[in-house]
Amino acid sequence: MTRCLCVTAALLLCATSISARAALGPAVETSQGNPGTPATPATPAPPPTPPTPPPPAGSPADPHSFGRPAEVAVRHLALDLTVDFESRRLTGSATLDLERRDPAARTLRLDTRDLEIAAVYLDGNPAPAAFTLAKAVPIFGQELAIALDPETRSVRIDYRTRPEAGALQWLAPEQTGGGKSPFLFTQSQAILARTWVPCQDSPGVRMTYSATIRVPKELLAVMSATNPTGRNSSGVYRFEMTHPIPSYLLALAVGDLEFRPLGERSGVYAEPSVVGKAAWEFADTEKMIAAAEKLYGPYRWERYDLLVLPPSFPFGGMENPRLTFATPTILAGDRSLVALVAHELAHSWSGNLVTNATWNDFWLNEGFTVYFESRIMEAVYGRDYSEMQAQLSKRELEAALGETGAGSRETWLYGDLAGRDPDDAPGAIVYDKGYFFLRHLEETVGRETWDRFLHDYFTAHAFQSMTTAGFVTELEKKLLDSNPAIAAKADVQAWVYGPGLPASIADPKSPAFGKVDTELARLAAGTPPGELATTGWVTQQWQHFLRNLPAPSPVATHRLAALDAAFHFTESGNAEILFDWFQRAIAAEYKPAYPALERFLLSVGRRKFIGPLYASLAKTPNGLAFARDVYTRARPGYHPLAQLSLDGLLAPLAPTQTPQSKS
Repeated sequence: MTRCLCVTAALLLCATSISARAALGPAVETSQGNPGTPATPATPAPPPTPPTPPPPAGSPADPHSFGRPAEVAVRHLALDLTVDFESRRLTGSATLDLERRDPAARTLRLDTRDLEIAAVYLDGNPAPAAFTLAKAVPIFGQELAIALDPETRSVRIDYRTRPEAGALQWLAPEQTGGGKSPFLFTQSQAILARTWVPCQDSPGVRMTYSATIRVPKELLAVMSATNPTGRNSSGVYRFEMTHPIPSYLLALAVGDLEFRPLGERSGVYAEPSVVGKAAWEFADTEKMIAAAEKLYGPYRWERYDLLVLPPSFPFGGMENPRLTFATPTILAGDRSLVALVAHELAHSWSGNLVTNATWNDFWLNEGFTVYFESRIMEAVYGRDYSEMQAQLSKRELEAALGETGAGSRETWLYGDLAGRDPDDAPGAIVYDKGYFFLRHLEETVGRETWDRFLHDYFTAHAFQSMTTAGFVTELEKKLLDSNPAIAAKADVQAWVYGPGLPASIADPKSPAFGKVDTELARLAAGTPPGELATTGWVTQQWQHFLRNLPAPSPVATHRLAALDAAFHFTESGNAEILFDWFQRAIAAEYKPAYPALERFLLSVGRRKFIGPLYASLAKTPNGLAFARDVYTRARPGYHPLAQLSLDGLLAPLAPTQTPQSKS
C-alpha cells in the first residue's frame, strides 16, 4: 500500500487506551440469532476453552486479532455474496475450511466488526450450531466464537454487512467518472476485512479463497483473484485465489468497468471514461515486471492487472494480489507518477509473497517495498530518477522526525501498536526509514551479495509470514555473523530497535535536483520566474522546486502570483504538483488558488493529499473556517478511513455526522 502520511497528531484517530490483551481477551458474551430477532435461548454457549498454547514459531500472537490460529486455523474461504446497492449491504455466506492445530480445541474464534450474523452451520449439517458474539471493542470489533464438534472440518456462516462497514465504500452514480452507474470497492488493510468477512483477520494467517458474487447485470465484478475481462449476461461472477493470502488482501470492486490489455501478463480495468488514459499511463508495466523478476525471482501470481478507482479511494494504491487498486491521481499524462505502479508491483514479493506476521512488523512490508520500488525504477528509468525520489523521501523522513521527536519509541522500525489501530503506524518510519535501512545494508555488503540474499529470502519464505526478529536472525546468520567488521558497520540493532536515524544513513544526491537548485538560486537573486531554465523538468523536479522556495508569507503573495503566471501551477493537472503548490498557497494565503483548492478537496479522497491540506488550513482561523465549509460538503464522498482521521481535526461538525457515517 502506498503511504498515508500522518502529518500532525491532530490527524491521528484517538485509540481507546486499552492494552492489547485486555482489548482482545475474554469479554461479556451475548448470543445473537437472526438480525432483528431475539436470540434463540435453546442455543447453548460454547464450552470453556482451555488455556491458549504458545503460538508456533513464525506465528506470534497478534495483538490486533481475536483469532487463535495456534488452536484452529482457517485454510480456505468460500464466499457467496449478493451486492445490493440500494441497501448498501453484502448478504450471503462464508464457508471456512479449518485446520485443527490443537486436537483439544473446541472453539473457533474469528474477527468480526459490524457484521450481522444470522446462523452458523458445521460441516453442512442443517441444524444451526452454537455461537456467541462478544461485547464490541472499539476499533477491533467483536469476537465470534463458534462451538466445534471434535470432527468439525468446515463452518458456514450466514451473515450480512452493515451500510457503515468500514471496508466498503458505496458510491452513487454522480460520484463516479461516468455518472450513470454506482460503484463499490473494498479496502481491507489493515484490520477492515472483518467488516465484510468473518475471518481470522491477521496478516500471520494465510488462506486460499473462492467466491461467487452476484451483482446488477449492467456491472462487472472483479476481485484479488482470477478475473473476467468483460461483463456476462447473468451478473454472477466466480473467482479463485489458489495461493494462500492474508485476509487484508481480500478485495472486491463492482462498477461500470472496461478492460484494456497492457501485455501478456498485465492489463488495466477502469471506467470507460478513464480506461484509455490509464492504459497509456501504465504502458511500461511489462518492463517493470521483467525488471522485478530479474532482481528477486519469478512473479508468482500469474497476472498483474490494475484497477483505477474513482477519486475517493483513500490511498495511492493497494497491492491486492493479481489486481492492484490505484488512485486516478497518478494519471498525470506524462507517466511521471508511475513509481506507484512499481511500488504496488514490488509488493507481489515484499508483502504478498512474504508478509509481515503482525502489524508491529509492518516495515517488513513497506520498507522492503520502497527499496524494491527504487530498484525497479532505477532499472527502467535510470539511477537519476530513483535518486530524486530517494532525496525527496529523506526530506519527508527528516520532517516527520522533527514532529515526532527523534528519540521517540514511534521512530523504531519495529512497531508498538498494541491496543491501537494499526493504521496509526507512522508512515515515514515504516516506509522511508525501512528503505534507508535496506539501502544501508546494500551499501554495506555490496549490491551483488545483497541481491543474492534477497532473492534467496523471497524464495525460501514464499507464501509465509515473517517477524522482525525472524528477519534479523536470518540476516545475521546468512550475511553478517561470518564477518564481524561488516556486522558492526551494518548496525542492525540501532536501525531496527533504536530511535531516530543512525549516522550511517545514505545521503542521496540527484544531478537533476542540482539543476533545480541552480534555478532556485537565480530566482532568489532576482531572475523573473519566466526566465528560469525549467524546460524538460519532471514532476520530482517541480516538487523539489516548490518545497525549497523561500518560506511564503501573506505579505508576499505577489511572488506566488508571479510564479503562478509563469508556470500555471493552479491549473496543473498533476496531483503531486498541485499538492505542493496548494501548501505554498495556504501558507501565503494566496487566495487566487483557493477555488482550485476547493475543487481539489471536493473531488480527491487520497489521504496523502487531503489530510495535510486540511491540517495546514486549520492553522489559522480563516483557514479553519474555509476547511470546515469545504469538508462539510466533501465528507460524504470520502472513504470512512478519511472521515475518521479528519472528523477530529475539523470538529465541530454537524450533529448528524458520525465517524462511520456514509451519508
